[in-house]
Amino acid sequence: MPIHDWKRVEAGIFHDFHHAWIEEIKRVLNDRILPQDYYAMAEQQTPPFGPDGLALQSLVSDDSSTSTGNVATVPLTKPYAKITAQSDAEFLCRRKSIIAIRHISDDRIVAMIEIVSPGNNAGEVVFQEFLNKVCSLLNRRIHLLLLDLFPPTRRDPHGIHASIWQLVEGDVEFLPPSGKPLTLVAYESSTTIKAFIEPVAVGEVLPDMPVILEPGGAVELLLEGTYQAAFAALPRRWRKVLEAP
Repeated sequence: MPIHDWKRVEAGIFHDFHHAWIEEIKRVLNDRILPQDYYAMAEQQTPPFGPDGLALQSLVSDDSSTSTGNVATVPLTKPYAKITAQSDAEFLCRRKSIIAIRHISDDRIVAMIEIVSPGNNAGEVVFQEFLNKVCSLLNRRIHLLLLDLFPPTRRDPHGIHASIWQLVEGDVEFLPPSGKPLTLVAYESSTTIKAFIEPVAVGEVLPDMPVILEPGGAVELLLEGTYQAAFAALPRRWRKVLEAP
C-alpha cells in the first residue's frame, strides 16, 4: 500500500489514524519483534509530542521470569538506512541542564517512537518545543524513531531531520533527495549522535526502519504492515478520499 497524501484530510482524520498506527506498532513490537527484556507501551506524558508516543523500556529486574515480550531471544542487528550521518563531536546539548523524562513505572525508557502530527508544526513556538523535546530525549541517551508523513513547511523547509540536525551539528546542513519530502529517521544517542534516514514520498511503500535499543543494536520494524492495518481501521468514508487518484 503506498503512502497516502494526508494533506487531503483534516488534522483530526490523521489524529484518528495516528492512534491506530501507534497501537499496531506497539502490538507488533511486543508480539514478534522485541527481545524478551524489552517491551513497548503508549506514552502519554511527553508533550509537545503527539497524543501517543511509544516508549520502549527495558526491565530493571534481572529475573527472566518477570520479562515480558517474546519468550525467545531476538538478536539485535546493526541499524541501517539509505542515508546515515554522525555528529563529529559529543552532543553539545548534554552540557545544559535538562529535565529527566520518566515513565510512571520504575522501568527505564531506552527508546521512543513518535509519529509526527500536524500539531507538532502548527506554530513557531510549538515547533521549537518539539525540537527541544527531541534534544532532551537525545540528551538522556534515549534513542528515537521519528515518522513524518507530512511535507516540509516554512518552519522546516528541508524537513524535520534537517531542523533536528542543526541542533546536533550546528552549521552542517542536510538536504533531502529531490522528490522525497517525507522523512523516516532513527537516532542513535551515545557519546555522538548517529542518524539513519530514509527519505520517502507519497505513493511509495514504507520501508522497514531500525528501532535502536542500544548503540549498534537494533530490531527492524516492518512499517508497511502496521500502516496497512491502521489504515484498514480508518472509516471507509475517509479511505475513499485518501485513495482517490
